[in-house]
Amino acid sequence: MPALLELTGVSHAYDQRQVLNNLSFCVEKGAIVCLLGASGCGKTTVLRCIAGFEPVAAGEILLSGHVMSRTGLTIPPETRRIGMVFQDYALFPHLTVARNIAFGLHDLTEGERAARVAELLATVGLDPVRNRYPHELSGGQQQRVALARALAPHPDLLLLDEPFSNLDVEMRERLSLEVRDILKQQNTTAVLVTHDQHEAFNIADEIGIMSSGSIEQWGTPYTLYHEPVSRFVADFIGQGVFLPGTVLGGNRVRVELGILEGQLARDWPQGSVVDVLLRPDDILHDDASALQAQVLHKAFRGAEFLYTLQLPGGAHVMSLVPSHHNHAIGEKIGIRLEIDHLVAFPRGALVNGQTSS
Repeated sequence: MPALLELTGVSHAYDQRQVLNNLSFCVEKGAIVCLLGASGCGKTTVLRCIAGFEPVAAGEILLSGHVMSRTGLTIPPETRRIGMVFQDYALFPHLTVARNIAFGLHDLTEGERAARVAELLATVGLDPVRNRYPHELSGGQQQRVALARALAPHPDLLLLDEPFSNLDVEMRERLSLEVRDILKQQNTTAVLVTHDQHEAFNIADEIGIMSSGSIEQWGTPYTLYHEPVSRFVADFIGQGVFLPGTVLGGNRVRVELGILEGQLARDWPQGSVVDVLLRPDDILHDDASALQAQVLHKAFRGAEFLYTLQLPGGAHVMSLVPSHHNHAIGEKIGIRLEIDHLVAFPRGALVNGQTSS
């Protein structure tokens, strides 16, 4: 399927400060993708360049095969058929919910406009509050109005800039799933930017991990979690620890917990010293196991505990354990390793500009 959105070698700078560096990715029609990264990594600048609010210093941006931006050319935002949902919703306080949604529908007849507003009010579940004003709505309702307004003109592409950051955790979780369902129902192509990986995992088909204006890795949430290509991505996505290990050859690595076997992403010379990534779901609680670890910390999460455990050799690992196994700090418990993805990096690889220890 041809890409609806293509960025090729895009660079951008503010006052000689490089913000985007040779950035490239594409988005197929109907896909929801996310740019995920820490504050200052350049993800919002990418949206601004796609929308036409910022020019590009190099590279080009294509929408449906047509050039929107390249050096010396920036097609105006209002002609790009792009909708945008902002972090602060940007609703018109003097307009009702229905009139906010209808605001951009100038080219339709009165009957067509009313039908489109009614359709979207039903889609986002806000028909009962159609005559209320933004200040009379909850944060989640305001966000759904902003989404409906952006979808109203049938944009080719929807951009969402940290759209759930003003909501509490429970509302953010629920609304992100609702927004995904709405976008899929409308077959809307969308690009979301966020610093919240749970939000990204809830809504996106594919995610690009950004760092210093570049994409470290692009893939599905499952691939990013289980098959990170760099120490940076492994550290950024999910929780986990690194155990020192020695490559034995034949896709086998010896760590304190024993010998691990699996398909390594690269061929390591026998005897190589590596760091092996272990996620909390790789360490299972097993009362029958001879391998014991001491409980250092525990975090109750309702259905499970996240235990921080100390191995006999002093290294720390984490384990997700069903919450009916309520062990005391200092207690020793049996554990065993069940690892489906063997991920290793060179010992001493750089993480956020610092050398691992």
